[in-house]
Amino acid sequence: MIDHYEINTIGVLTSGGDAPGMNAAIRAVVRTALANGLTVRGIRRGYHGLLREEIIEMSGRDVADTIQRGGTILQTARSQQMRTAEGQLKAASILKKYGIQALVVIGGDGSFAGAQKLSDYGINVIGIPGTIDLDIACTEYTIGFDTAANTAMEAIDKIRDTSTSHERCSIVEVMGRDAGYLALWCGIANGAEYILLPEQHGYDEQAMIDDIIEKRKRGKKHYIIINAEGVGDSINMAKRIEEATGVETRATILGHLQRGGSPTVKDRVYASVLGAKAVDCLVDGKKNRVVGYQNAQFIDFDILMILIADYYHLLVVFIRVTLPQRYKIPTIAITTDIPNVPPATSLRSASVSSTVSSFSVACNYAMIISLNSILTSPFFNHF
Repeated sequence: MIDHYEINTIGVLTSGGDAPGMNAAIRAVVRTALANGLTVRGIRRGYHGLLREEIIEMSGRDVADTIQRGGTILQTARSQQMRTAEGQLKAASILKKYGIQALVVIGGDGSFAGAQKLSDYGINVIGIPGTIDLDIACTEYTIGFDTAANTAMEAIDKIRDTSTSHERCSIVEVMGRDAGYLALWCGIANGAEYILLPEQHGYDEQAMIDDIIEKRKRGKKHYIIINAEGVGDSINMAKRIEEATGVETRATILGHLQRGGSPTVKDRVYASVLGAKAVDCLVDGKKNRVVGYQNAQFIDFDILMILIADYYHLLVVFIRVTLPQRYKIPTIAITTDIPNVPPATSLRSASVSSTVSSFSVACNYAMIISLNSILTSPFFNHF
């Protein structure tokens, strides 16, 4: 049990894109908190709803019969106002008005950035990674990825059936934003001939065309290309391939289909454990943490670690890829690993959580050297 003079009321919200399994996490947060004598207030529609004071008290009955449901019973939304200092101050003030001393945020890196800002105003925050993109640094699992991967896999199996019947080439675009995990997993699971990933920073389309022509000569009746959202351009790509090969080529963009559906066993169980652990962190007096999964263990770590890792990798990609390509300047060698950050982060060396285009400003060589010095400074070694 905890000292109820320190904390007796917590809030919970889902923010950003929805992901199957979020309801299991909400359910675990509510039930674990109630078991510890805490009051739980649900916040509808994420930070957008928080700023509009869409706050309700939650009981065990509110989360009954929800673990199998897709989406989020609290609804979700994005909030531009929460990106401003005024919005952040207002959000913190509303939380204090309702007596909410700690907030559990279920979402992605953008949601955690907002949570970290709330911590600056004295709100204790605990993050639970919920995104089908699997693009959160320092954790090997995010709520919804397993269900989304299975949903996409089943859809691609069906596309393969009709592709074989009509002897087509099929390009299937899956979600994932700037991360290629969904594309990679589906490509392997569906036995795709080609997998296009944003982490590759380009691909050889002519080599792919030559391969299609060669396999058609050998009697292959279908050709499956899995294309990540971060690569995109699937419809135009299909037109170019058909024109170059003479093989009928169709593009299918699976889109938000991947966010829906009843969560898998893994997403239900892991989300439940993460939800319970988030409340356990509060019970143990921990502050400003994110719970996650790494090396077969459920862990928690400082929320700043995720934000620094994400910005670090964004800058690495900007320095190593975007600037040399756009401004024809020398490529600077820079490590993609952050010292003392758990190993899962290093796997995301090119999987950034924000679009590189947000940094599309003209930078001179001296500025790049300055960035290089910052990224390799003792400041980052602290984390």
